Amino acid sequence: MSGTHKYPTISFRISPREREEIEAKIFASGMKKKDYFVRSCIYNRVCVVGKKETVYQIVERLQQMENRLVELAEQIDSKEPEITSEEIRELQEAYEDMLKAILWMLDGARYLWQDEEKSPDSGNC
Repeated sequence: MSGTHKYPTISFRISPREREEIEAKIFASGMKKKDYFVRSCIYNRVCVVGKKETVYQIVERLQQMENRLVELAEQIDSKEPEITSEEIRELQEAYEDMLKAILWMLDGARYLWQDEEKSPDSGNC
């Protein structure tokens, strides 16, 4: 029968700010949303194993952020900024979300460069 799903849907409401933070973590994890949510709900943490593709996406995003910051610095230096304080606040939140997500992911992989035999209980593994 078309339009019928085998498994039920789970949904919940979140604030726009919470969504931005979750989206940043999902991006940094390199997982599909469904997989991220399932692992997060079942295990109360998400273990991220870095893949080359994920790392490249993160580096690309960081380069975009850097380019945008250079543009903003040039605008401010020219004394004629074209950006509003609201846009600056939105950029700040988006950049904070992305940097927190990257740090969260790296914290979970810290065992790779430390002398620990197993992964720390960082909430990411």
